[in-house]
Amino acid sequence: MDVKDFYYELPEELIAQDPLEDRSSSRLMVLKKDAQGVCHRVFSDITEYLQPGDCLVLNNTKVIPARLYGNKEGTDARIELLLLKRLEHDIWETLVKPGKKARVGTKILFGDGLLTGEVVDIVEEGNRLIRFAYDGIFEEILDRLGQMPLPPYITHPLKDKNRYQTVYAKYDGSAAAPTAGLHFTPRLLQEIRDKGVQVAEVTLHVGLGTFRPVKESDVLKHHMHSEFFQIGEEAAAQINAAKADGKRVIAVGTTSTRTLESAADENGFLRARSGWTDIFIYPGYQFRVIDGLITNFHLPESTLVMLVSALAGREKVLEAYGEAVREKYRFFSFGDAMLIY
Repeated sequence: MDVKDFYYELPEELIAQDPLEDRSSSRLMVLKKDAQGVCHRVFSDITEYLQPGDCLVLNNTKVIPARLYGNKEGTDARIELLLLKRLEHDIWETLVKPGKKARVGTKILFGDGLLTGEVVDIVEEGNRLIRFAYDGIFEEILDRLGQMPLPPYITHPLKDKNRYQTVYAKYDGSAAAPTAGLHFTPRLLQEIRDKGVQVAEVTLHVGLGTFRPVKESDVLKHHMHSEFFQIGEEAAAQINAAKADGKRVIAVGTTSTRTLESAADENGFLRARSGWTDIFIYPGYQFRVIDGLITNFHLPESTLVMLVSALAGREKVLEAYGEAVREKYRFFSFGDAMLIY
């Protein structure tokens, strides 16, 4: 399976730079797995495609201000740091630029020494393990010194950092937003519940695993970076009940999808659990839990396009993406949405 099989042409001007004022006013492309063509709707119309008894699954992770800028101790050397995942209380796996200035033993000062980091190890793909030292509460210091880690294709400054959070974000830990959820408003979620749709919440802290580019020409040689997930008793029971009643499980986003598919047994049954997943879903994968997916439009040749292709078929997905380009949909994190069912 060649990575080029998942390429499509995307004009740069279709990459959304800013969130819409009304989250639910983005466009919605509807793609049925067993039908030809697509429908063009508005995201708030999503309620028309959800039925009583369906289970909508949200990823309630919260993006932390994971980008830090500091200086190498004793020098003016500027260092940029992206927190990827917490391994122990004060040790984080990080992405450091420039890496050559961050050898083991290097100390980095942030906020005039309000926060200090020491490189304690170099791990997979050159990522650094950094032990932080500080007085006070780490999360409060991070909120003061850190910046929201917007993807590199977004060049406009973010005026309101809450717009890179879902309205249901609860648990700190992500280096990127589960962007399919950015379209929901509290009012829309209430309308969905009022229709008799179950809303279940799971957690996957989004790191590089989801967004890291595929560098191998052979897709099967790509290895995903692991990410932490958690499913509670209530969510597992809601999802299992929907499946047992013959109702649909609709995942909001690829991260919710990966969480469910990582935690399910061979029969699609879920138990409350937590752990790390590096699941890589590409065409040929047999889904055990989800019946439908709400997702954004993803980067060419990305693992996310591969996951969507596994659900709806590669040719069908690329045809839909071509239609989205012709219709000038907005792409990527702050862009429009697609429903596949």
